[in-house]
Amino acid sequence: MLMKEYRICMPLTVEEYRIGQLYMISKHSHEQSERGEGVEVVQNEPYEDPTHGQGQFTEKRVYLNNKLPSWARAVVPKIFYVTEKAWNYYPYTITEYTIFDSEPKGEEEIEVCLVDIAYDEIPERYYKESEDLRYFKSEKTDRGVLQEGWIDNQEPIMCSYKLVTVKFEVWGLQTRVEQFVHKVIRDVLLLGHRQAFAWVDEWIEMTMDEVREYERATQEATNRKIGPFPPSISITETPLASVARNGPSSAPSTPLSTEPPEYLSVPKDRPRKKSAPETLTLPDPNRRDSGFRLASIFSWGSTPNPQPE
Repeated sequence: MLMKEYRICMPLTVEEYRIGQLYMISKHSHEQSERGEGVEVVQNEPYEDPTHGQGQFTEKRVYLNNKLPSWARAVVPKIFYVTEKAWNYYPYTITEYTIFDSEPKGEEEIEVCLVDIAYDEIPERYYKESEDLRYFKSEKTDRGVLQEGWIDNQEPIMCSYKLVTVKFEVWGLQTRVEQFVHKVIRDVLLLGHRQAFAWVDEWIEMTMDEVREYERATQEATNRKIGPFPPSISITETPLASVARNGPSSAPSTPLSTEPPEYLSVPKDRPRKKSAPETLTLPDPNRRDSGFRLASIFSWGSTPNPQPE
């Protein structure tokens, strides 16, 4: 299990971030989703915790089929996704990313990662000039441009702390897969929070009810955009008889009995030929007049059978 705490500073107040985060997640998920790829919302409903009080529980599936490196595509199913579960008791949020369910083993070390939304590099395919915070200035809030060292002198400013746990306890792949998933998550957090501020003029005047309605409508549109997925891959034993019954109507019927038909059966009183004599006497190969020749055991021109690894 690999745990990292991402610290993301934002030029917003805590209350503004609550609206902006919901707006950003919905719009970002819709933009980054396409058929068979993206973020599917499985569950999004109010949740009450005895300690933290009223909150919101969200479960999502982040499909990464086309983002997997070649070494991962060779070993994982075609339909591959990471499950994201988030318990949002604003301003506190618990987020967990899981590939296969497993229990943590003892105390885990937490790595702290600082994320600069203006000056950290993002993958080139995600770059948009309109979302480059080194040049963006908000018309409605008059915030920006974010200069070098903006975190030290920006007003207002707040910091989002996201503790992310990734578990993939499969021998031989655990480290590589967990590091890869964290890289994807960091890219998503960086891009999403850049967009949250770049889109500030779109959501800054929205109320909580308005952003919740926007979230609901956008999630429905996103799930339709991704499309339905086939069920999880499974291997089961299928009786041969059931397969024969389900064949096309034009196909000839296949007898279900294991006994051969009468016209192919061998009469019981018919003597069977022996396939070889009980004793085989070979001529002496040392005699010159012998017609015996040792058959060739190896055929050097043929392709050798692959050896089991």
